[in-house]
Amino acid sequence: MGEAVSQPRSPAPEARAARQWLGLALGVLVLAGVFALAVVIGRMPPFDRFVTDPLFFKRCLVAHVNLALGAWFYSFVAGLLALLPGRRPMGTPARLSVGLAVAGIALILLGAWVPAARPLLSNYIPTIDHPVFRLGQALFAAGVLVSFLDPRLLPGGGAREAVFPMPDSARAGLYAVAVALLLAALTFVVTWLRLTPGLEPEVQHELLVWGGGHVLQLVCVIAMVTVWLLLLSSALGSSPVGGRTAVLLFAALLLPWSFSLALALQGPSTAAYRVGFTRLMQWGLFPVVSIFLILCGSALTRAWREGRIGRRELADPRISAFVASGALTLLGFGLGAAIRGSNTMVPAHYHASVGGVTVAFMAGTFLLLPLFGLSIRQPALRRAAAWQPALYGTGMALFAAGFALAGAYGMGRKIYGAEQATRGLAETIGLGMMGIGGLVAVAGGVVFLIVIGSAWWRGTERERRQQIELSGGSRRYRYGA
Repeated sequence: MGEAVSQPRSPAPEARAARQWLGLALGVLVLAGVFALAVVIGRMPPFDRFVTDPLFFKRCLVAHVNLALGAWFYSFVAGLLALLPGRRPMGTPARLSVGLAVAGIALILLGAWVPAARPLLSNYIPTIDHPVFRLGQALFAAGVLVSFLDPRLLPGGGAREAVFPMPDSARAGLYAVAVALLLAALTFVVTWLRLTPGLEPEVQHELLVWGGGHVLQLVCVIAMVTVWLLLLSSALGSSPVGGRTAVLLFAALLLPWSFSLALALQGPSTAAYRVGFTRLMQWGLFPVVSIFLILCGSALTRAWREGRIGRRELADPRISAFVASGALTLLGFGLGAAIRGSNTMVPAHYHASVGGVTVAFMAGTFLLLPLFGLSIRQPALRRAAAWQPALYGTGMALFAAGFALAGAYGMGRKIYGAEQATRGLAETIGLGMMGIGGLVAVAGGVVFLIVIGSAWWRGTERERRQQIELSGGSRRYRYGA
């Protein structure tokens, strides 16, 4: 007999589920780029002559938004929720939930290419007025919900050992994410039941997603704050916010939004529904998030004064991503307060806000790689990972600032090309800033995908070689060597 070969230990179901959800999140980011590229190439000669469907570009835009914002954000969130320690191992429905979400993404892709299908460019969740696309959206949402509606997370009894170490403050944040997701789902259901029949599709869909879409923004904000806590806890060695303090703050963040169901019950055609959710967005987020920012910033300052971090550590992507995300979040709050009508100040506000969430999730992806047995080994890629959050954050800040400058001088939103009819130097400068910032942010996104893609590919290749060799390959292999 030859040398005994030890078998690799199978990862916990929670770790496998988290890796699958994260893989889906990265995959949909690539697909979102494909749809964005289709819009650009489809307008270029000589390719433009092959695009005969006048709705082609809007359908690509709808698919891009659903993938780049919806599927990317909530796949990442589902991956985080899989890491919560429970009383028992993850159940079968939760383990298979990512398959349901993948089926939804497949239908979204299929529905986006249906000829003459009508795109509805609604706020928050645009859609395509076709059963295949809508079913895809519903299946993806169901997959995310099933991923955490699992008996293992019910209170009572002691929790099993966590597959990923996290402070109590981050656990409180993830439970708050789960509550907010459930609240969003119930808001959608109640709103759908209270819809006035016979409305035009555009009006009906806008009313349907207005309330639930606002609650989904709450989900993203709580998840972003939770990632801040994970990043800084890893970089500083302890949580910047105590467990009990975090529980109180997350509860305070959720409390105003508990009125969401009452607003939905009023009916989506009422002024209370429209205005109520607007007020929740205006006043229900920034006070508590600002407190989290102050506490996290104070922890960083204290670590600097005590000599635990220096200039070298400030370049750590865990810290630079928090700084970039926090700055974009504050910029989003400020631009939101400056909105006075339907101009480009509106997209300036939400691009800053979305950028804050995105850069945090990107850095959170780097943080999770070791859990999946992945690593960034090449020195060049490690350096790129160090400055990627700052690159992306700078680009998004410039993008939002350019939009804001143009909007401050009256530039209307949702107009393109010659319709923009720039009337002054400030608007022209603003749109130029927006374009440059967009290119920088895209470069940051490409760097992120290259770094993560390389780590994922090398890790997958290594696992494949291990499986071949452990199952009878010609060379002996000691696992973990």
